[in-house]
Order: sequence, then C-alpha cells, then structure tokens
Amino acid sequence: LRSHMAKMKMKCGLMLDDCCKDGQKRGTDNEDCASLPLISPSTMCRIVQEQCCVTVLEDTMCTTGINVAKDQGVCDSLFANTCETKTTKVPVPVTIYAPAVGGFVQWYNTLTTQATVVLFNLKTPSGGLLTCFGGLLGKCAHVCEGNNTCACFKGHKLKPDGRSCEDINECLLGVSNCRAGERCINTEGSFRCQREVSCGTGYELTDTNNCKDINECEAGIHNCGPELECQNTQGSFRCVPKVKCGPGYLQDALGSCIDINECVIQTSPCLRGQVCVNTAGSYTCRANVLNCGRGYHLSDDGTRCVDVDECKGPEKVCEGHGCVNQLGSYRCECETGYSFNSITRLCEDINECRHYPGRLCAHKCENILGSYQCSCTTGFKLAADGRNCDDLNECESNPCSQECANVYGSYQCYCRRGYQLSDIDGMTCEDIDECALPTGGHICSYRCHNTPGSFHCSCPVSGYTLAVNGRSCQDIDECVTGTHTCGENQSCFNVQGGFRCLSFECPNNYRRVGETAARLERSDTIRCMKSCQPNDIACVLDPTHSVSHTFISLPTFREFTRPEEIVFLRTTVPAYGSYHHLGSYDVKFDILEGNLENAFDIVKRVENGLYVGVVRQVKPLIGPVTTVLKLSMRNLTTQGDSGQNVINVHVFVSEFWF
Repeated sequence: LRSHMAKMKMKCGLMLDDCCKDGQKRGTDNEDCASLPLISPSTMCRIVQEQCCVTVLEDTMCTTGINVAKDQGVCDSLFANTCETKTTKVPVPVTIYAPAVGGFVQWYNTLTTQATVVLFNLKTPSGGLLTCFGGLLGKCAHVCEGNNTCACFKGHKLKPDGRSCEDINECLLGVSNCRAGERCINTEGSFRCQREVSCGTGYELTDTNNCKDINECEAGIHNCGPELECQNTQGSFRCVPKVKCGPGYLQDALGSCIDINECVIQTSPCLRGQVCVNTAGSYTCRANVLNCGRGYHLSDDGTRCVDVDECKGPEKVCEGHGCVNQLGSYRCECETGYSFNSITRLCEDINECRHYPGRLCAHKCENILGSYQCSCTTGFKLAADGRNCDDLNECESNPCSQECANVYGSYQCYCRRGYQLSDIDGMTCEDIDECALPTGGHICSYRCHNTPGSFHCSCPVSGYTLAVNGRSCQDIDECVTGTHTCGENQSCFNVQGGFRCLSFECPNNYRRVGETAARLERSDTIRCMKSCQPNDIACVLDPTHSVSHTFISLPTFREFTRPEEIVFLRTTVPAYGSYHHLGSYDVKFDILEGNLENAFDIVKRVENGLYVGVVRQVKPLIGPVTTVLKLSMRNLTTQGDSGQNVINVHVFVSEFWF
C-alpha cells in the first residue's frame, strides 16, 4: 500500500506539470481554452491544462488593453471578445496547490458532484503535504497544511472558522508602500497606488506612476503654422520662425518681419541740426528746416519764429465781440449772454433756460441769442416783470354763448335752465328737448311740446283740462258742470274723458227699488226686486230674486303688473254659519256674460265674517271699450240652490291712461 501511494504521488506531480505547460503553450497561440485537445485521460490534467491556458490568455489580453489605451485611449474594440467565452462555468469548484505550475490551480468538476476518488499528494507553501481526493479537496478554502490545518494565500488572512479566508486591506492597515501624492486602492489579495493629482497639461502618467513630458513636436499635436518650426519645451512647445529677418527688422510671433523705426527707438541717431527720417530696414539724416507752430510765422530773415496777431488779421476771429492777442494765440472777450469756447475759439450763446431751469421764468423759458424770454401757458398772460404769469380773464372776450365763469388759468361755460353745453366745442348752449328725454313720456300726461329752453304739455281736445301743475290732465265731470246732453228720463254718468246718458227699466215681474237720480255716482246701484202677480207660478219659481245695475269707469292701464280689484259684492251670509241657520251655508259667484278677452274674474273672500265677491281686472283692455259684466250671486243650502241675485256691472274703459 505504501509503495502504491508513493507511485501515485510521483505520477500526480509529473502529470500536472506537463498538463500546465501544454495549456500555457496553447494560450500563447490564442486557442480556445474551453475545448483543448486532451493529452491525458485524467480529469485533473484537463482542469490544470485549461486553467493554465486561461491565465496566459488573460495576461495577453491585459497587456493588449494597456497598449491600446496608450495608443488611442479607446477600449471599445476589446469588448467584442471577452475571456468569459474561453472558460467553462461549472457547479463544483476545488482549489489545489501545484508546485509544478508555480502556484494554485482551480479545478471545476463538470461531470458529477460526487467525484471519483483519486489520491495524490502535493506540497504546500509551508512544505507540508496536501492529500488530493478527486472532486473533494478537503475542508480548507485555500491551503490544507499537513497537520490538518488551513492556510491562506498571500494578501489574505484566515477567518475565525479556521477554514475560510478573507482579503487583507493593506490601505486600511497602512502597510502599503505608496509614496506622497499617491492614493492606496485595495485589491483582492493586494493593493495598488494611484496618483492623486493629475500630471497637468503637457505631461503624461507612466507605468511607474511618474509624470513624463509629452513631446508635442514628435507626436504631431502642435499648432505651429507652415512657416514656423516646433521646438519642444517642458510641459509645452514653442513655434519658431523658419525664416530669419535681416538687420533693421524684428520678427513677430507669426514669423513676419517688421521694420524697426530707428528714429524712435534710438536716442539722436543723427547729428545736431539734422532730422532723422525712417526708411525700410534703416534710416537717413537730413538737414533741419525751421518749422513754426500754430500762431507763429517765420521771420523775414528766416532765422526765428514770431507771433501772429490774429486780432489784426483779415479774418474776423471774434466777430461781434472783443479780441485780445496772446503769444501764439488769442482770446475773445464775449458779450453778455455768450461764453468763449477754448477749443473752437468762438463765442457761443449761453442757453440760460438750460443752465438755470425753473429759476428764470414762472412758466416757460425760451432761449434766444445772447439772452432769453419768458412766456405763459394757456389761460395766463405775462406779468409786468416779464417773468411771472397772471391769470387771464377769458370771459371778458365773451367766449360762451350764454354764461361764462372765469377760473384760475381757464374759464367755464354754463347754460341757463332748459339748455345744455355742447359736447363739440364746450362753449355753445343747445336747447334740451325735454320731450325726447328717456323720461319724456312721463313729463306730460298726454302730449309734450318742446320749446326753446323749456316745454309745455297739452291734453285731449275734449273731456280733459290741464291741471295746475301744467303737466297732468284732469277729467272734466260733465255731469257736474252741466255740459252733458242727457235727457230728462236719463241719468248722467261721468266717465274718464266724457260721459254716458243711461236709462234703465226693470224686467217684467220686477219693480224698481228707490228713485233714479239724474246724476249717477260710481257707488250708485239701481236695483229691481222680483214682484210676482197672484197665481203666477212661473214667476214664483223663477230663482232670480233681484236684478241690479252698477257702473265703473276704468283707464287704459299703461303698466299692468297685478290684478286690479274694481267691484265688491257684499252679502249677509255668515261664512261660518251652522247648517240649521236658515238652512244656508255657502254663496257662489259667477261671471255669466260680457267678459271680453277674459280680462276679468271674480273671487270669493271673507270680510268681517261675511262672504264677499271681488271682481278683478286681470288683463289690460285697450280703450275705448264698453262692456256689461253680468254677475250671478247664488245662495246654496243643504237642499240645493235657494235663489240668485243678478248684478250687471257697466264697464267703460277710456282710451287714455289718465
């Protein structure tokens, strides 16, 4: 058994070493690590072969990514082929340590979760032995020591459970070797240092985390023109002209040659008595010629400059003002209201209104040459002092057609009664047509007649007279004044705007009660009572006990808003009598005839405990209209009708509302 274990141990080490070398070679050739040709039927050999292939492939791709980032700074093209397609995803991972391949190898059992028992021994980093069982490598996460204890890879530490491993955060513990200006970033099992501050313009970060100058001239990223040459400097570059300028010229930043004005930049390049004249790339010296300035002229001998007396010259330099000569110049003594302009050397008008606003004139100030003058706004006149303004009495010029009232700075026109001020000019008085006003229809009862400044009312030709107020029309009672034409056997009844001659005869079997007056009042009633002859059974059975006549005069209502009560029929029948009192208990009122356009109705009412019939006008009637309302007042008992009384109401509707 011991001999068999020794052979298995040797065989396991040699096999894994060959499998890893084959995987590394195929990874270098960029073959598919997930489908490599097997060099041994051993499952462990296949796993080691695949993992070594993936390790080489990942290192190659990482190096390629760094180079691409340096060259072009874009990594999108690398994402089309990832390492994920080169590996096999399996459910059971087991890690073993293989000295032949220089580290640990991860084994994924893709066949079954219960691996075939294959016994082999590998050395641990501490020199112990790791017993390998195919598919199940024991209880340790990283390394199983020979004394049945677990250990972790570099950069990791053992957890309290004695089997699991966790990463050591070197940055948090402060054991990193990052330099000043670098920031520590923890990674799985290690750490890396990253520069905190960027290198800045003109520099790039190297793999050693240092800043290196960028040679813009070699990289071709400068902006020098075709006539300029690029020279690299630390962190930048410089453009130097290719063409050199000759003497007497300066070269600008764009490489152009600019002439030097030696007469300006040098001190007295010419001899005394000479004038320097600049030329292209050089200068010349010429003999000096005397040049007199403004206000001077050359003397007769040509050796000196003498003053010019401008005040005596042909030009009138201070026209209208005094002139004072000065050396090389002159000045003007300006009149009042003018000031001397030293630039134009002229006397200019002073605008007093602008210089002293609101202090010279009470209302308006107008500038004139050498002075100013005041004026007033409308409605005022200039006072004697020429500055203040007094109110102007416009009414003295009679601007209004009727009445004028002067106000401060203006005036107001007003009109007498019956006139109104014109909206056009505000001065003319126009007659008010009182009859055309919205209330004109109510000024006069009948007709309104406009007159200049007033109006007067009139009434119909007959039947009315104008009241004392001059507006209302009063009815003339012809029956009282005796101006009627009624006969001896007729009674005069006054109506609005006229009269009626009335005569009444009682029907057969009826007799008149009382005498008929020659003049009838509205409250008068003519009554005929039934009077039967002996043995006249038909008369006795006739239910009508009486026939009465009454009279009423009505206007044509101009505004009819509610029913008008015109006639009251009073009875002696108690409203709440017993059934046994004379056998009566109710009264019924009806309109039998004469109800034109159903303009009337009759309602029953109780007043003072007795029944009353009230005749009402419920619709307007346009006069002149005459009608006779035949009313019936029936007494009702428990046995039926006990008789009726007929009342004829003679209604006379005037054509006017008054």
